[in-house]
Amino acid sequence: MVGHIDDFGIAKLFGQGESIVQTKTLETIGYIAPEYGSEGIVSTSGDVYSFVIVLLEMYARKKPTDAMFGEKMSLKSWVSQSLDDNKIIEVVDANLLRREDNNFSAKEQCVLSILALAMECLINSPMERISTREVVARLEKIKTTFLRTTPDAKDGKGEQINE
Repeated sequence: MVGHIDDFGIAKLFGQGESIVQTKTLETIGYIAPEYGSEGIVSTSGDVYSFVIVLLEMYARKKPTDAMFGEKMSLKSWVSQSLDDNKIIEVVDANLLRREDNNFSAKEQCVLSILALAMECLINSPMERISTREVVARLEKIKTTFLRTTPDAKDGKGEQINE
């Protein structure tokens, strides 16, 4: 799990006043939104899609190009199926979530909320995906809910939040 930083700001190719632009420049397979690959259409909603694929990669500790994925299953469909079957514990990296963890239930609910949000960001239609601004607002809400339901939660400075 080596961190890599990328700029999914391909939408910076826009001219003033444009909200969609067409390009032949394509990002790495597995991370690109469906509209990039099929039509070469670039939009800010494609950046949301790419960001969330990286988020899934971190939570599942699997790359979208992993050998287990192919024509019948993708990282997106694997995580989606685990949510549907209520088996998210089998998908999420054990370093993030274990049944024996303190506050397992609160952690599980937090992860479930994040992954459910992720699925909303991975809708095939770019017009139906939520915006980056909405993603950030919803992640903040999930974080706040988690911190309030976790008795031993600590803030960014390591200080106890819930006493």
